Amino acid sequence: MKKTVLLLLIGCISASAFPLARKHEMRAVWIATVANIDWPSKPGLAPSVQKEEMVQLLDYLSKANINTIVMQIRPTADAFYPSALEPWSHWLTGTQGEKPSPFYDPLAFIIEEAHRRCIEVHVWLNPYRVMNSNRPELLHPDHLYFRRPELFVRYGNQLYFNPGLDETRQSLNRVVEDIVQRYDVDAIHFDDYFYPYKVAGEDFPDDDTFRKNPRGFAAHERDDWRRNNVDLIIRELQHTIKSNKPWVEFGISPFGVWRNNTVDPAGSATRAGVQNYDDLYADILKWLREGWIDYVAPQLYWEIGKEVADYAILVKWWNENVYGKNLYIGLYASKLGNEKADPAWQRPNELARQLRLNQQYSGVDGAIFFSARGFMKNLQGLTDSLATDFYRYPAINPVNRSVPGEASASPANLRIVKDRRDRMLMWDPVAGEEGKQIAYYVVYAFKGKKPGNIDDPSAILIKTTKTYVDLTLLQRKLKGNYTFIITSVNRFRRESTPIQAITRRI
Repeated sequence: MKKTVLLLLIGCISASAFPLARKHEMRAVWIATVANIDWPSKPGLAPSVQKEEMVQLLDYLSKANINTIVMQIRPTADAFYPSALEPWSHWLTGTQGEKPSPFYDPLAFIIEEAHRRCIEVHVWLNPYRVMNSNRPELLHPDHLYFRRPELFVRYGNQLYFNPGLDETRQSLNRVVEDIVQRYDVDAIHFDDYFYPYKVAGEDFPDDDTFRKNPRGFAAHERDDWRRNNVDLIIRELQHTIKSNKPWVEFGISPFGVWRNNTVDPAGSATRAGVQNYDDLYADILKWLREGWIDYVAPQLYWEIGKEVADYAILVKWWNENVYGKNLYIGLYASKLGNEKADPAWQRPNELARQLRLNQQYSGVDGAIFFSARGFMKNLQGLTDSLATDFYRYPAINPVNRSVPGEASASPANLRIVKDRRDRMLMWDPVAGEEGKQIAYYVVYAFKGKKPGNIDDPSAILIKTTKTYVDLTLLQRKLKGNYTFIITSVNRFRRESTPIQAITRRI
């Protein structure tokens, strides 16, 4: 039987205690392709093997209630997708510029498989890095390096785009616009590599660029000029992304220390040897304050109590300096059990302690784990802890506070359809205009004949892109009378208000 659900009823039922699990939370994992850290397991595998590896990875993450992957698709000015702008990555096929054979589009495949599992895809790009070595002969002959060598510089033993050139910003904007226009991505994501980490005894080779194009900066303001170079690309990329698809987010995962308070009273009480502002020329706080990025995911890869960079100090500092933007903490899953790491990482389980600490801060909206291979190894029982405590129930990605949007319509015409011995819970699909396309539906199941608290994550039965649930398959999980509610979640992560419920004995 069908019945109308009063919003007042749902809103006024008192919430039960959920000490660990949260309904709205970012639960993400980085999938690194550079050096084949996570996927594919080695270059040159047959596409069928690459696909199988990715499906296994996504299945594992889905079962662990991970709701987002951060997929590296441009590790070194190359591409894990067909591109007219940059060559195929040699990490994929073994030879730069060589397409998969038989042909397929890895990025399109990953997006389709992830979205089918209700997993968001944040595509991860490196802005300036071209090679991890100084061997340009390994680049494809059509690479931009050979057509416009003046756009590149060597530093240390690596090759980079020159950040001080207008052409560098234009090139990167074209790459990002191409991705956003052609692919159904949920976010564009950069990590901590802007200007490269400093090489001892060697200054970054931009004297000539600064002399030709100082943009009003004096000779003693070279560092400010470098920061301005990065500011410009961040601001331009935000515009490029939003002018094409306003719901696609722009996120940065910086090195965990903006500045030490020994050089800036606004900095953290740390003594880190590297600082974003001074060494990588990335003024993350300015980007947050100006609204140029939608979320920040600082890499807090140190243990609680570390003398020079205490995790507890840093998570509190970022919580207080996020300027209202979404904050996801980068956690080092692959470090667990590492014999070369500090003792804290050798006794279970440093990350569980960090996750519990995160829950003390209202501004922390979730976590991103580095990286997939370490996460899937269940080091020190990490994924077991997540399954029994923190990620016991599915979670909806948190609404991004800096991305405006509205909810779509609620699913209607809830019904039970009998097909011989099978019983299907069905509803009508929800149509959505651009930006309000439905990402997935959330099915809630409440014990009894009345709807319960929709904010209780334990009530989430399943997230699905389909418009039905086979109740017959749930008979082992559900016994007795249950009341079902269905909501829609669109690309802005807005969840609809439930308008209907149906009760059925299982």
